[in-house]
Amino acid sequence: MTWLENTVVPTVAFKVRVESDLGQSNACELNPSIWGEISTDEIFSNKKVVVFSLPGAFTPTCSTHQLPGFEENAQKFYDKGVDDIYCCSVNDSFVMNAWRDANNLKNVKVLPDGNGLFTTEMGMLIDMSAVGFNMRSKRYAMIVDDGLITKMFIEPDSTPEDLDPYGETTPENVLKEL
Repeated sequence: MTWLENTVVPTVAFKVRVESDLGQSNACELNPSIWGEISTDEIFSNKKVVVFSLPGAFTPTCSTHQLPGFEENAQKFYDKGVDDIYCCSVNDSFVMNAWRDANNLKNVKVLPDGNGLFTTEMGMLIDMSAVGFNMRSKRYAMIVDDGLITKMFIEPDSTPEDLDPYGETTPENVLKEL
């Protein structure tokens, strides 16, 4: 499916947690961050960006293969002119930041789409209620050049034979297109 290629990424603001040095209340000591926003303009303007989106942080394929694969191959992406690599998921910022920290990410930036706004605008929101996930992102990746989607990679729908298809969105497959 390539219907999104040569279109501009949706304009949204992602709700994120950012570091804070506010006061010394118990809440701040336990979680020294505050709510902030990052816009799609900040992420994509005047940059070549790779985004891969997945059903959820801390899930098997996402944690075992996809996220570590992009992290380990980051220099290859940079060598091909990519400025940033983002992992997007319909998870809140607390979950995405915890997943980032648990995986010691140095290169891949997490992009929490807690309300699924970006994912909905991308046409990638799917109902995963059958496995208790509610609404989540279909597994996809894209190359975005200055806000324009130049290449999309979309996994096929799951089947009883393959419940979690993963091949189109591997870092190796994305790298071939750069």
